[in-house]
Amino acid sequence: MSLAPAAVPRMIAGAEPMEAPVQAGGSLAQVFAALAPDWHSDWAWDHYESTILMLARQYGLRSVCEIGGGRDPLFTAAQATERGIDLIVNDIDAGELALTAPGLKTARFDIAGDLSEPDVARGGYDMMVSRMVFEHIDGVERAWRNIHALLAPGGVALAFFPTLWAPVFALNHVLPERLSRSIVHALFPLRREGGDDPKFPALYDQCRSNPRRLVPMLNRAGFRDVHIQPFWGHGYFERLPGLRQVDHVFNALAAKTGWRFVTTYAYVVVRKERD
Repeated sequence: MSLAPAAVPRMIAGAEPMEAPVQAGGSLAQVFAALAPDWHSDWAWDHYESTILMLARQYGLRSVCEIGGGRDPLFTAAQATERGIDLIVNDIDAGELALTAPGLKTARFDIAGDLSEPDVARGGYDMMVSRMVFEHIDGVERAWRNIHALLAPGGVALAFFPTLWAPVFALNHVLPERLSRSIVHALFPLRREGGDDPKFPALYDQCRSNPRRLVPMLNRAGFRDVHIQPFWGHGYFERLPGLRQVDHVFNALAAKTGWRFVTTYAYVVVRKERD
């Protein structure tokens, strides 16, 4: 993963699904307008699970494939059953899938590959989701084309990832991987080798929140209903008084003016048209 996806999240374990905000069949933009997400990325972390459950309820989705879920899937088998979804955990790495919680279905394939793997199920998923995965993908446009091929008609995909050029991620992007890894290990000991949340090289291909950049790519992938929800702010400076306050003011002003060049995270949500 990148600088710290799992080091700063504040997700609510077992969060209840939000009520469907608009009449069934509404566009993604209408759904998120009704939700009125906060500008700060705390909202993105806290509501990731409940947003997925709300979208599943809103559009009648059941089969959910978690891209890159590996060792840290969205739900346990019991939690998925309780929430009325059929969770399939995907990863490119057999070793990561071996760490998946017992009882969950798994599917090994490269989301940016040629989809020739035996586990590939074209049109087989109602929903595809990912958290802190897309910054590691080499070939994000192809990944979105593959997602379109893997989704059933009317299916929804949500990708949650860090964005450039937020200063904290820009630094991670320009530093040599060895130095970046050393900094992360020093700040977050649990992310050292052998820990539960290892650091993977981050490429940040197409990891932006500007619709002018992303929407044409998503249209080429086959999606027409697209929503990009930007977020600002992060938790990296929580232990650094002074810098923390300055950074908060900077991000609050950026959010107020809608300066997407320095967003820190984004939800990119797409819906496949029905036949």
